[in-house]
Amino acid sequence: MANKCLSLVLHGGAGAKAGRDYDREIAHMRGQVEAGRDMLKAGMSALDVAETITRELEVSGLYVAGRGASPNTDGVYELDAAIMDGALLRCGSVAALVGYESPIAVAREVLERTQHVMLAGGGAAGLAAARGYARIADPEAWFTRAGTFEDNHPPGTLAHGTVGCVVRDGEGRLAACTSTGGVFGKMPGRVGDTPIIGAGCWADQTVAVSCTGQGEYFVKVAAAAQLAHRMRFGGQSLAEAADAVLAEIAAMGGDGGLIAVAADGSITMPYVSQGMKRAALTPDGEIVSAAFAL
Repeated sequence: MANKCLSLVLHGGAGAKAGRDYDREIAHMRGQVEAGRDMLKAGMSALDVAETITRELEVSGLYVAGRGASPNTDGVYELDAAIMDGALLRCGSVAALVGYESPIAVAREVLERTQHVMLAGGGAAGLAAARGYARIADPEAWFTRAGTFEDNHPPGTLAHGTVGCVVRDGEGRLAACTSTGGVFGKMPGRVGDTPIIGAGCWADQTVAVSCTGQGEYFVKVAAAAQLAHRMRFGGQSLAEAADAVLAEIAAMGGDGGLIAVAADGSITMPYVSQGMKRAALTPDGEIVSAAFAL
């Protein structure tokens, strides 16, 4: 008999700064997990739930993704996102998307409507326009620049923020989404790990992963796919694989965290930073939400 357990984990970024009050974010994340639980109980697929939750994280303006993004050094808001269906290894992503409210929704369009994996810049915006996605009429009024005052990095380093969601549904299918506004003060055209399949986002039949942190480091170690390969080919447990990946990043001087759910429904949400805004529906039905140690 198939394991019918439902599991869901989301994150609001690993940029949490010790001493700040994250009660609003913690309550919001808990509410999103509750909504995701109800969607899963109603029979919604892992892919649909992951995208829906990530859209809500984007539009909230509470995290450094979607509405919560900050501009690059030219004053332009370039957004990245990726989505992956673990059951069929289908994926889609957008990089440096300008002018649209939900990058994860446009990434889903890449998955569903094109033969490609990633569209960037004007190509991504062209698809969003063709499919009628909501435009941002006034960027300075729309964007909230979430996280501007929680920077816990010295000047000149890669201060960051991201959102993501990983899900296992009642049929055992896995899916992952990741969305970001990128690091603060980024150069025009900078692309981090988020839209790179295997770096900031991954799902197969073994595990679904969403990463958050200094993306350049996650790209260098192919963090999300490495975790999956450690489990599938190296025989490591979910926790062992996740910790090993983050240890590599920390050893290079990077920081961040990740969330992951395995095929058996087990979850992990470790980080090597001051904190990570995160919430989860555990396999036994418990809901947890926190910014620092549980």
